[in-house]
Amino acid sequence: MSRNYGTARPLARRHMPTGYDVSFKEYSKNRTVRIPTDFGRKQDLQGFEPEYANIVDYIVRITHRIWESDPPQVEYVSACYAPTSLIYDDYGLQTGNKKIIADTHHTTGAFPDIVLDAEEIIWAGDDEVGFHTSHLTRIMGTNTGSSRYGPATGKKVDVMVIANCVALENDIFLEHVLYNTSAMLQQFGIDLWEEADRLAADPPPGWPRNQQTWDDLRRSAAPARALYVAEPVEGFDPDAFARRLHDNIWNGDMSMVDADYAPDLTFEGTTERKFSGHAAYKTYVDSLRHAFPDLSLQVDEVYWMGNDDEGWLISTRWSAEGTHEGDTDMYRSATGANCQIWGITQWRVRGGQVEQEWQLFNELDLMMQIAKARQDLT
Repeated sequence: MSRNYGTARPLARRHMPTGYDVSFKEYSKNRTVRIPTDFGRKQDLQGFEPEYANIVDYIVRITHRIWESDPPQVEYVSACYAPTSLIYDDYGLQTGNKKIIADTHHTTGAFPDIVLDAEEIIWAGDDEVGFHTSHLTRIMGTNTGSSRYGPATGKKVDVMVIANCVALENDIFLEHVLYNTSAMLQQFGIDLWEEADRLAADPPPGWPRNQQTWDDLRRSAAPARALYVAEPVEGFDPDAFARRLHDNIWNGDMSMVDADYAPDLTFEGTTERKFSGHAAYKTYVDSLRHAFPDLSLQVDEVYWMGNDDEGWLISTRWSAEGTHEGDTDMYRSATGANCQIWGITQWRVRGGQVEQEWQLFNELDLMMQIAKARQDLT
Protein backbone atom coordinates (compact mmCIF):
# COMPACT_ATOMS: atom_id res chain seq x y z
CA MET A 1 0.00 0.00 0.00
CA SER A 2 1.25 3.49 -0.88
CA ARG A 3 2.19 5.65 2.04
CA ASN A 4 2.52 9.35 2.81
CA TYR A 5 6.19 10.19 2.34
CA GLY A 6 5.86 13.72 3.68
CA THR A 7 8.42 16.32 2.64
CA ALA A 8 11.00 15.38 0.04
CA ARG A 9 14.49 15.27 1.51
CA PRO A 10 17.12 17.44 -0.19
CA LEU A 11 20.08 15.84 -1.89
CA ALA A 12 23.70 15.92 -0.75
CA ARG A 13 26.76 15.91 -2.99
CA ARG A 14 27.25 12.16 -2.45
CA HIS A 15 23.92 11.51 -4.16
CA MET A 16 25.10 12.84 -7.54
CA PRO A 17 26.17 10.15 -10.07
CA THR A 18 29.78 10.56 -11.15
CA GLY A 19 29.39 8.62 -14.38
CA TYR A 20 26.92 7.46 -17.01
CA ASP A 21 26.69 3.71 -16.48
CA VAL A 22 23.07 4.30 -15.42
CA SER A 23 21.93 6.95 -17.89
CA PHE A 24 19.42 7.52 -20.63
CA LYS A 25 22.14 7.35 -23.29
CA GLU A 26 23.27 3.96 -22.04
CA TYR A 27 19.68 2.78 -21.64
CA SER A 28 18.52 3.81 -25.10
CA LYS A 29 21.74 2.76 -26.87
CA ASN A 30 22.28 6.34 -28.01
CA ARG A 31 18.73 6.55 -29.42
CA THR A 32 18.75 3.45 -31.60
CA VAL A 33 15.71 2.16 -29.68
CA ARG A 34 12.98 3.71 -27.55
CA ILE A 35 12.22 0.83 -25.19
CA PRO A 36 15.10 -1.67 -25.04
CA THR A 37 14.86 -5.35 -24.28
CA ASP A 38 18.00 -5.13 -22.13
CA PHE A 39 17.05 -2.72 -19.34
CA GLY A 40 20.60 -1.88 -18.32
CA ARG A 41 22.70 -2.21 -15.19
CA LYS A 42 20.82 -3.23 -12.07
CA GLN A 43 20.52 -0.65 -9.31
CA ASP A 44 19.28 -0.91 -5.74
CA LEU A 45 15.57 -0.06 -5.86
CA GLN A 46 14.23 -1.05 -2.46
CA GLY A 47 10.43 -1.14 -2.55
CA PHE A 48 10.14 -0.70 -6.32
CA GLU A 49 8.48 -3.35 -8.44
CA PRO A 50 11.14 -5.97 -9.31
CA GLU A 51 10.68 -5.63 -13.06
CA TYR A 52 12.53 -2.30 -13.09
CA ALA A 53 16.31 -2.54 -13.43
CA ASN A 54 17.22 1.02 -12.48
CA ILE A 55 15.70 4.48 -12.04
CA VAL A 56 16.01 5.36 -15.74
CA ASP A 57 14.21 2.15 -16.68
CA TYR A 58 11.49 2.94 -14.12
CA ILE A 59 10.83 6.43 -15.47
CA VAL A 60 10.84 5.41 -19.14
CA ARG A 61 8.69 2.30 -18.76
CA ILE A 62 6.06 3.63 -16.38
CA THR A 63 5.57 6.53 -18.81
CA HIS A 64 5.24 4.15 -21.76
CA ARG A 65 2.94 1.81 -19.83
CA ILE A 66 0.59 4.59 -18.68
CA TRP A 67 0.39 6.50 -21.95
CA GLU A 68 1.25 4.21 -24.84
CA SER A 69 0.19 0.66 -24.00
CA ASP A 70 -2.57 -0.75 -26.17
CA PRO A 71 -4.81 0.24 -24.56
CA PRO A 72 -3.09 2.79 -22.26
CA GLN A 73 -2.86 1.52 -18.67
CA VAL A 74 -3.90 4.82 -17.13
CA GLU A 75 -5.02 3.20 -13.89
CA TYR A 76 -1.43 2.08 -13.31
CA VAL A 77 -0.89 5.65 -12.12
CA SER A 78 -2.24 4.47 -8.76
CA ALA A 79 0.72 2.05 -8.47
CA CYS A 80 3.43 4.63 -9.14
CA TYR A 81 1.98 7.89 -7.78
CA ALA A 82 1.15 8.21 -4.09
CA PRO A 83 -2.44 9.01 -3.05
CA THR A 84 -1.02 12.12 -1.38
CA SER A 85 1.30 13.10 -4.23
CA LEU A 86 1.86 16.81 -4.84
CA ILE A 87 2.06 17.92 -8.48
CA TYR A 88 3.07 21.49 -9.24
CA ASP A 89 2.16 22.16 -12.86
CA ASP A 90 1.60 25.07 -15.23
CA TYR A 91 -1.56 26.08 -13.37
CA GLY A 92 -0.77 25.49 -9.70
CA LEU A 93 -1.02 22.52 -7.33
CA GLN A 94 -2.73 19.24 -8.17
CA THR A 95 -3.06 16.72 -5.32
CA GLY A 96 -3.31 12.94 -5.35
CA ASN A 97 -3.11 10.16 -7.91
CA LYS A 98 -6.85 10.27 -8.63
CA LYS A 99 -6.43 13.73 -10.11
CA ILE A 100 -3.52 12.48 -12.23
CA ILE A 101 -5.62 9.56 -13.49
CA ALA A 102 -8.47 11.89 -14.47
CA ASP A 103 -6.11 14.30 -16.25
CA THR A 104 -4.38 11.44 -18.09
CA HIS A 105 -7.71 10.04 -19.31
CA HIS A 106 -8.56 13.53 -20.53
CA THR A 107 -5.31 13.81 -22.49
CA THR A 108 -5.40 10.31 -24.01
CA GLY A 109 -8.98 11.05 -25.06
CA ALA A 110 -7.84 14.21 -26.82
CA PHE A 111 -4.83 12.42 -28.39
CA PRO A 112 -5.63 8.71 -28.93
CA ASP A 113 -2.34 8.22 -30.82
CA ILE A 114 -0.22 9.99 -28.22
CA VAL A 115 3.49 9.20 -27.92
CA LEU A 116 5.75 10.34 -25.07
CA ASP A 117 9.27 9.91 -26.37
CA ALA A 118 11.99 10.36 -23.72
CA GLU A 119 14.99 12.45 -24.77
CA GLU A 120 16.92 12.79 -21.52
CA ILE A 121 16.73 11.81 -17.85
CA ILE A 122 19.02 13.51 -15.36
CA TRP A 123 18.88 11.69 -12.05
CA ALA A 124 20.41 11.76 -8.58
CA GLY A 125 19.68 10.21 -5.19
CA ASP A 126 19.05 6.64 -4.07
CA ASP A 127 16.38 4.41 -2.58
CA GLU A 128 16.83 5.91 0.90
CA VAL A 129 16.77 9.67 0.30
CA GLY A 130 14.63 9.32 -2.81
CA PHE A 131 15.41 9.34 -6.51
CA HIS A 132 15.21 12.81 -8.08
CA THR A 133 14.68 12.67 -11.84
CA SER A 134 14.49 15.42 -14.45
CA HIS A 135 12.70 13.81 -17.39
CA LEU A 136 12.73 15.66 -20.72
CA THR A 137 10.25 14.09 -23.09
CA ARG A 138 8.53 14.91 -26.36
CA ILE A 139 4.72 14.66 -26.53
CA MET A 140 3.49 13.90 -30.04
CA GLY A 141 -0.02 13.15 -31.20
CA THR A 142 -3.04 14.15 -33.25
CA ASN A 143 -5.84 16.10 -31.58
CA THR A 144 -8.81 14.02 -32.72
CA GLY A 145 -10.76 14.29 -29.46
CA SER A 146 -12.19 17.23 -27.57
CA SER A 147 -10.25 18.79 -24.72
CA ARG A 148 -10.59 21.51 -22.12
CA TYR A 149 -9.41 23.88 -24.85
CA GLY A 150 -12.29 23.09 -27.19
CA PRO A 151 -13.39 20.60 -29.86
CA ALA A 152 -10.92 18.45 -31.77
CA THR A 153 -8.71 20.46 -34.11
CA GLY A 154 -7.23 17.59 -36.14
CA LYS A 155 -3.83 19.20 -35.62
CA LYS A 156 -0.65 17.28 -34.93
CA VAL A 157 1.37 18.49 -31.95
CA ASP A 158 5.00 18.05 -30.99
CA VAL A 159 5.90 19.72 -27.69
CA MET A 160 8.68 19.42 -25.15
CA VAL A 161 7.82 18.57 -21.53
CA ILE A 162 10.09 18.54 -18.48
CA ALA A 163 9.00 16.72 -15.32
CA ASN A 164 11.12 16.80 -12.16
CA CYS A 165 9.99 13.97 -9.86
CA VAL A 166 10.95 12.52 -6.50
CA ALA A 167 10.22 8.81 -6.02
CA LEU A 168 10.53 6.20 -3.26
CA GLU A 169 9.31 2.60 -3.20
CA ASN A 170 7.66 2.76 -6.64
CA ASP A 171 5.81 5.98 -5.74
CA ILE A 172 6.33 9.42 -7.20
CA PHE A 173 5.20 11.66 -4.37
CA LEU A 174 6.48 15.07 -5.53
CA GLU A 175 6.56 16.44 -9.07
CA HIS A 176 7.26 19.78 -10.70
CA VAL A 177 6.11 19.52 -14.31
CA LEU A 178 5.86 21.98 -17.19
CA TYR A 179 3.89 20.83 -20.23
CA ASN A 180 4.68 23.76 -22.55
CA THR A 181 0.95 24.29 -22.87
CA SER A 182 1.46 27.57 -24.75
CA ALA A 183 3.32 25.72 -27.53
CA MET A 184 0.57 23.10 -27.76
CA LEU A 185 -2.12 25.77 -28.08
CA GLN A 186 -0.13 27.55 -30.77
CA GLN A 187 0.07 24.29 -32.70
CA PHE A 188 -3.70 23.93 -32.28
CA GLY A 189 -4.05 27.33 -33.98
CA ILE A 190 -5.48 28.92 -30.82
CA ASP A 191 -4.67 32.56 -30.06
CA LEU A 192 -2.74 32.54 -26.77
CA TRP A 193 -4.10 35.83 -25.46
CA GLU A 194 -7.69 34.88 -26.22
CA GLU A 195 -7.17 31.62 -24.34
CA ALA A 196 -5.40 33.38 -21.46
CA ASP A 197 -8.37 35.76 -21.16
CA ARG A 198 -10.82 32.85 -21.18
CA LEU A 199 -8.93 30.82 -18.59
CA ALA A 200 -8.35 33.81 -16.31
CA ALA A 201 -12.10 34.40 -16.25
CA ASP A 202 -12.94 30.69 -15.83
CA PRO A 203 -9.83 29.21 -14.22
CA PRO A 204 -8.77 25.56 -14.21
CA PRO A 205 -8.26 23.66 -10.93
CA GLY A 206 -5.34 24.99 -8.91
CA TRP A 207 -5.33 28.47 -10.45
CA PRO A 208 -4.51 31.02 -9.26
CA ARG A 209 -2.05 29.54 -6.77
CA ASN A 210 -2.08 31.10 -3.31
CA GLN A 211 0.97 32.33 -1.45
CA GLN A 212 1.34 29.09 0.50
CA THR A 213 1.37 27.04 -2.70
CA TRP A 214 3.93 29.39 -4.25
CA ASP A 215 6.16 29.18 -1.20
CA ASP A 216 5.87 25.38 -1.11
CA LEU A 217 6.59 25.10 -4.85
CA ARG A 218 9.82 27.03 -4.35
CA ARG A 219 11.15 25.26 -1.27
CA SER A 220 10.11 21.67 -2.05
CA ALA A 221 13.26 19.48 -2.00
CA ALA A 222 15.46 22.58 -1.77
CA PRO A 223 18.51 22.30 0.50
CA ALA A 224 18.75 24.56 3.54
CA ARG A 225 22.10 25.78 2.19
CA ALA A 226 23.37 25.55 -1.35
CA LEU A 227 25.76 22.61 -1.76
CA TYR A 228 28.61 24.80 -2.97
CA VAL A 229 28.43 26.48 0.46
CA ALA A 230 27.58 23.45 2.61
CA GLU A 231 29.92 21.03 0.83
CA PRO A 232 32.56 23.00 -1.11
CA VAL A 233 34.86 21.16 -3.55
CA GLU A 234 37.93 21.92 -5.63
CA GLY A 235 37.61 22.21 -9.38
CA PHE A 236 34.42 22.47 -11.42
CA ASP A 237 31.33 22.50 -9.20
CA PRO A 238 28.00 22.06 -11.04
CA ASP A 239 26.08 23.58 -8.11
CA ALA A 240 28.17 26.75 -7.97
CA PHE A 241 28.17 26.96 -11.79
CA ALA A 242 24.39 26.68 -12.13
CA ARG A 243 23.64 29.13 -9.33
CA ARG A 244 26.22 31.71 -10.40
CA LEU A 245 25.21 31.63 -14.06
CA HIS A 246 21.47 31.84 -13.40
CA ASP A 247 22.03 34.76 -11.05
CA ASN A 248 24.21 36.62 -13.55
CA ILE A 249 21.83 36.08 -16.47
CA TRP A 250 18.55 36.89 -14.79
CA ASN A 251 19.53 39.21 -11.93
CA GLY A 252 22.82 40.61 -13.22
CA ASP A 253 24.42 42.03 -16.34
CA MET A 254 24.68 38.82 -18.44
CA SER A 255 28.45 39.28 -18.56
CA MET A 256 29.02 35.54 -18.08
CA VAL A 257 27.11 34.47 -21.20
CA ASP A 258 30.06 34.95 -23.52
CA ALA A 259 32.44 33.02 -21.27
CA ASP A 260 30.17 30.28 -19.91
CA TYR A 261 28.10 29.44 -22.99
CA ALA A 262 29.67 27.82 -26.04
CA PRO A 263 29.64 30.12 -29.11
CA ASP A 264 27.48 27.60 -30.97
CA LEU A 265 25.07 27.07 -28.05
CA THR A 266 21.70 25.59 -29.06
CA PHE A 267 18.58 26.50 -27.11
CA GLU A 268 15.05 25.11 -27.05
CA GLY A 269 12.46 26.65 -24.78
CA THR A 270 8.91 27.60 -23.98
CA THR A 271 6.38 28.46 -26.70
CA GLU A 272 8.59 27.03 -29.44
CA ARG A 273 11.59 29.27 -28.90
CA LYS A 274 14.56 27.79 -30.74
CA PHE A 275 17.79 29.60 -31.48
CA SER A 276 21.55 29.36 -31.30
CA GLY A 277 24.40 31.62 -30.22
CA HIS A 278 25.08 34.29 -27.63
CA ALA A 279 23.30 37.21 -29.31
CA ALA A 280 19.99 35.38 -29.63
CA TYR A 281 20.23 34.20 -26.03
CA LYS A 282 20.76 37.75 -24.75
CA THR A 283 17.86 39.03 -26.86
CA TYR A 284 15.60 36.39 -25.32
CA VAL A 285 16.60 37.31 -21.76
CA ASP A 286 16.29 41.04 -22.50
CA SER A 287 12.73 40.55 -23.75
CA LEU A 288 11.64 39.05 -20.43
CA ARG A 289 13.59 41.48 -18.29
CA HIS A 290 12.15 44.43 -20.21
CA ALA A 291 8.63 43.22 -19.40
CA PHE A 292 9.59 42.62 -15.75
CA PRO A 293 12.31 45.22 -14.92
CA ASP A 294 12.47 44.24 -11.25
CA LEU A 295 12.65 40.50 -11.97
CA SER A 296 14.22 38.61 -9.07
CA LEU A 297 15.14 34.97 -9.69
CA GLN A 298 16.27 32.35 -7.21
CA VAL A 299 17.61 28.86 -7.83
CA ASP A 300 15.56 26.33 -5.85
CA GLU A 301 17.27 23.01 -6.59
CA VAL A 302 20.26 21.76 -8.58
CA TYR A 303 21.32 18.18 -9.24
CA TRP A 304 23.59 16.63 -11.80
CA MET A 305 25.48 13.67 -13.16
CA GLY A 306 28.85 13.38 -14.84
CA ASN A 307 32.53 14.23 -14.59
CA ASP A 308 35.17 16.43 -16.22
CA ASP A 309 36.14 13.86 -18.86
CA GLU A 310 32.66 12.88 -20.06
CA GLY A 311 30.92 16.19 -19.37
CA TRP A 312 27.99 17.06 -17.17
CA LEU A 313 24.21 16.98 -17.31
CA ILE A 314 22.72 19.55 -14.91
CA SER A 315 19.09 20.09 -13.90
CA THR A 316 18.19 23.42 -12.30
CA ARG A 317 14.76 24.28 -10.97
CA TRP A 318 14.23 28.00 -10.42
CA SER A 319 11.55 30.54 -9.58
CA ALA A 320 11.18 34.29 -9.94
CA GLU A 321 8.93 37.20 -9.10
CA GLY A 322 8.55 40.40 -11.05
CA THR A 323 6.23 43.32 -11.74
CA HIS A 324 4.76 43.66 -15.22
CA GLU A 325 5.93 47.22 -15.81
CA GLY A 326 7.31 47.09 -19.36
CA ASP A 327 5.45 47.21 -22.69
CA THR A 328 6.50 44.36 -25.00
CA ASP A 329 5.15 42.58 -28.06
CA MET A 330 4.94 39.27 -26.18
CA TYR A 331 3.30 40.51 -22.98
CA ARG A 332 1.62 43.64 -24.37
CA SER A 333 1.09 46.82 -22.39
CA ALA A 334 2.18 46.98 -18.76
CA THR A 335 -0.44 46.17 -16.12
CA GLY A 336 1.57 46.54 -12.91
CA ALA A 337 0.71 42.92 -12.03
CA ASN A 338 2.93 41.15 -9.53
CA CYS A 339 3.76 37.91 -11.36
CA GLN A 340 5.15 34.50 -10.46
CA ILE A 341 7.40 32.66 -12.91
CA TRP A 342 8.98 29.26 -12.39
CA GLY A 343 10.95 26.98 -14.61
CA ILE A 344 13.22 24.01 -15.15
CA THR A 345 16.46 24.15 -17.12
CA GLN A 346 18.55 21.25 -18.37
CA TRP A 347 22.13 21.82 -19.51
CA ARG A 348 24.72 19.75 -21.29
CA VAL A 349 28.07 21.12 -20.14
CA ARG A 350 31.56 20.32 -21.37
CA GLY A 351 34.83 22.08 -20.65
CA GLY A 352 33.11 24.52 -18.32
CA GLN A 353 30.67 25.77 -20.99
CA VAL A 354 26.98 25.15 -21.66
CA GLU A 355 26.71 23.52 -25.08
CA GLN A 356 22.95 22.87 -25.08
CA GLU A 357 20.09 24.27 -23.03
CA TRP A 358 16.50 23.12 -22.72
CA GLN A 359 14.31 25.39 -20.62
CA LEU A 360 10.61 25.56 -19.85
CA PHE A 361 8.65 28.01 -17.73
CA ASN A 362 4.97 28.65 -17.01
CA GLU A 363 4.33 31.04 -19.90
CA LEU A 364 0.59 30.46 -20.38
CA ASP A 365 0.08 30.83 -16.61
CA LEU A 366 2.13 34.04 -16.76
CA MET A 367 -0.10 35.36 -19.53
CA MET A 368 -3.16 34.40 -17.47
CA GLN A 369 -1.79 36.41 -14.53
CA ILE A 370 -1.43 39.43 -16.84
CA ALA A 371 -4.87 38.82 -18.37
CA LYS A 372 -6.46 38.68 -14.92
CA ALA A 373 -4.78 41.97 -13.97
CA ARG A 374 -6.08 43.56 -17.16
CA GLN A 375 -9.59 42.26 -16.44
CA ASP A 376 -9.42 43.69 -12.92
CA LEU A 377 -8.49 47.11 -14.35
CA THR A 378 -11.59 47.27 -16.55
